[in-house]
Amino acid sequence: MTEQKETSAVVEETRDAVDTAPQAHTAESQKGNKTSLTLSVIAIAIALAAGAGMYGLMKKQDASQSSTNEALVNQGTALQNAQASQKAALEAVIKQQSEQLAAAKQLQAGQAKQLDELQQKVATISGSDAKTWLLAQADFLVKLAGRKLWSDQDVTTAAALLKRADASLADMNAPSLIGARRAIANDITTLSGVAQVDYDGIILNVNQLSNQIDNLRLADNNDDDSPMDSDGTELSGSLSEWRDNLRKSWQNFMDNFITVRRRDETAVPLLAPNQDVYLRENIRSRLLVAAQAVPRHQEETYKQALDNVSTWVRAYYDTDDATTKGFLDALDKLRQQNINMDVPDSLQSQPVLEKLMQTRVRNLLAQPAAATQASSAPAAAAQGE
Repeated sequence: MTEQKETSAVVEETRDAVDTAPQAHTAESQKGNKTSLTLSVIAIAIALAAGAGMYGLMKKQDASQSSTNEALVNQGTALQNAQASQKAALEAVIKQQSEQLAAAKQLQAGQAKQLDELQQKVATISGSDAKTWLLAQADFLVKLAGRKLWSDQDVTTAAALLKRADASLADMNAPSLIGARRAIANDITTLSGVAQVDYDGIILNVNQLSNQIDNLRLADNNDDDSPMDSDGTELSGSLSEWRDNLRKSWQNFMDNFITVRRRDETAVPLLAPNQDVYLRENIRSRLLVAAQAVPRHQEETYKQALDNVSTWVRAYYDTDDATTKGFLDALDKLRQQNINMDVPDSLQSQPVLEKLMQTRVRNLLAQPAAATQASSAPAAAAQGE
């Protein structure tokens, strides 16, 4: 029984414990649910706040990114435009340079062609007979002789040039040139008969007259040496004879009021004091003009200048003086001197040599390049063999 009682007591205690345990667990569960709800609300609030912050930050970043992207797009567009303009300018420069290069190539090709033709002509002439060069030399010497003869009136040099031309033709030793040599000989004979003028001597004589101007003596042109009161009437120094003095003065005045003198020569104008210096310089200048006209063969200027000098010397200087007479004699000899030579108007040898040059040299230069190459090909083949 005791054991049953003890067993019953244990069972009851177990029941009591079982009954009290769910109650305690229920209270704790209710308390835990409230805490979890609070924490959930707090977590939700924090999440909402964080989400709002993240949204604002992301929106701000999106706006900044959009502005940055827009700026980059604008920069890219500007860069593309700049590249397009630079590309167009570069293409224009390249096109211009291409055109210039094409023109330069065309010009170079033309010059190369001309140089080739010239080289072919030079080769043709160089390969021709040396007699052609002698003929060209003779033609040049004859033309130079004509230039010296007509431009400078240098007969001596012209004759020497003609003799050298004849020597060049003689070196050719060609019977066909007898006519040309005969024409040159006739020209030399004609020039030997021309009366030559000593131009250097004339210029020296003119300069010598210029140096003698200071030795000339001026003439005294005051021919009226008689006084106006040369009638012998003299006035008295006495006051008591004033009536006689008045009558004599009146008579002298009436007698010499109008004077008529006879002059057989032209009146010479008088020189003012110290004007003789200007007169001498004017004479020197005219003599210088005459000297410069001699080598230029200006005979009219030469004679006019000497005529002016002769007129001035005879008008203002003492022609009875020995120095003046010698000056005028030398001046008259120079005035009679002819400064132009009677040279022939043409040379017989010029047209003859001109015709020979046309047939031997100029026709050779006028040959086309093809003919030159054709003529040089057999020669090259012959040399190869």
